[in-house]
Amino acid sequence: MTGGYVMSSLEDAFRKAQQDVHDLSVPPGRIMQLRLYALFMQATSGNASGARPGFSDFEARSRWDAWQALSGLAREDAMSEYIAEAGRLKYRQLLGAV
Repeated sequence: MTGGYVMSSLEDAFRKAQQDVHDLSVPPGRIMQLRLYALFMQATSGNASGARPGFSDFEARSRWDAWQALSGLAREDAMSEYIAEAGRLKYRQLLGAV
């Protein structure tokens, strides 16, 4: 069991968690969105690459910084953390605490 999901594989649970986040009736807050983005990118692309976006592109820079902060985190660990965060968000929504 990973983050409330029982699936045949970590990849299946990761895909299910992505769908659960997409299906939330209330989107997560900005900080959580950045965390989910960073975990997704680390799980699917590995460490952040390329030049850090310029100061004038605040959105891209924030995302890159969040992703860069996870450098060195293993793909499987990033997936597991994403699954756990998605589970917490889904649970909070079910409780009406979003």
